Amino acid sequence: MRVLLVKTSSLGDVVHNLPVASDIHRVFPDARIDWVVEENFAEIPRLHPAVADVIPVAVRRWRKSPWSPATWREITAYRRAVTADFHDAVVDTQGLLKSALLARWAKARLCGHAADSAREPLAARFYQRRYSVDKRLHAVTRNRLLAAMALDYSLDALPLDYGIAAPPLAAPWLPAGRYAVLLTATSRSDKEWPEAAWRSLGAALIDAGLSCVLPGGTPAERARAARLAAMLGRGAVAAPAMNLTELSRLLAGTALVVGVDTGLVHLAAALGRPTIALYCASAPALTGVLAGADAVNLGDKGRPPADGEVIRQARELLG
Repeated sequence: MRVLLVKTSSLGDVVHNLPVASDIHRVFPDARIDWVVEENFAEIPRLHPAVADVIPVAVRRWRKSPWSPATWREITAYRRAVTADFHDAVVDTQGLLKSALLARWAKARLCGHAADSAREPLAARFYQRRYSVDKRLHAVTRNRLLAAMALDYSLDALPLDYGIAAPPLAAPWLPAGRYAVLLTATSRSDKEWPEAAWRSLGAALIDAGLSCVLPGGTPAERARAARLAAMLGRGAVAAPAMNLTELSRLLAGTALVVGVDTGLVHLAAALGRPTIALYCASAPALTGVLAGADAVNLGDKGRPPADGEVIRQARELLG
């Protein structure tokens, strides 16, 4: 069997789709699993040993210059890649018009959400087989259920398994000994946790014998990380710019991750690290971290967690 998974973005959504590859591999050990994903997140499915071929797309970039010859060359290259081999089934767990259009070019039975459960109901028109999945379920569960229905297997005996691992990062700037990663940056300002709360948490972690590492993606995020690290003193370091592979390795070696609503906090949980996700302007019920007892969601929409609550939870996870 050859299966093509379509989950293109964003980072958290791609992480949430990893258990689908694990499920398929457990049920069909000889199956070949390929994956269509946005180029910026292609490193994530490559971490999964059951994923054979990762086919990158650049829809976000293509939209900026839709009539550019370079864009059309890349689209042609994608069509060539996705039709190079026959697939028995394409499973589009994204449920968006863009993902359905990308999926329909493959030579395979196209499976996806029915209109009542797709994020964009129009996408369902492109699927040959459509399945209704309860929108009240967590995103990870929705992905797994859709694939199970499309490929005709049961989830009853299948554990939740993201299936990824990464070697710990070795870098000259990384503090020696145990460290915690504080993910302070997110896509929206209303999802941010107050800097005073980060300082309180960081000080408590340093007092417990951990160093604090603060990454940041954009220059503004790294400037904020540097400001917080300076406030915390010698026990904290602002990380340099890193790609997704390096960030995966940083997270893999940590004793604890605390982060706001961002894809990296889901990646940390998927890597099996003790993780606290902080919710200030969104609800965790449908898209919070989901990875067992060591992955904890705190706060809710309009109810950011207090620093004392986060510190207590961190001490509990650290033992």
